[in-house]
Amino acid sequence: MPHCRNFPYNRRLTLPSRQLGNTESNLMVKIRLTRGGAKKRPFYHIIVTDSRSARDGRNIERVGFYNPVAQGNEKRVELNVERVKHWVANGAQLTDKVAVLYKEAAKAAASA
Repeated sequence: MPHCRNFPYNRRLTLPSRQLGNTESNLMVKIRLTRGGAKKRPFYHIIVTDSRSARDGRNIERVGFYNPVAQGNEKRVELNVERVKHWVANGAQLTDKVAVLYKEAAKAAASA
């Protein structure tokens, strides 16, 4: 089969010139919310994840929760401030809502 050796796409399909997939240079870590709870009763986990993963997809670490419909003596926000500081120091970015919740949790931790 001499024509198979000259088939131009065979080499590219079997021997890619560059590695595909996750590499350290293009990894962006975000600290964001993932939704849980029932219909009309939202509950959010605050997670550390790769920015390319789905909202409710794979995560690296869970650092807290946010309950927007908390009533009575239920906790509204619980956040491991030390772990968030660690991730931010290593280049993670907070989403807007998580930044507001982080300030609230840090203020509550300082007053306690």
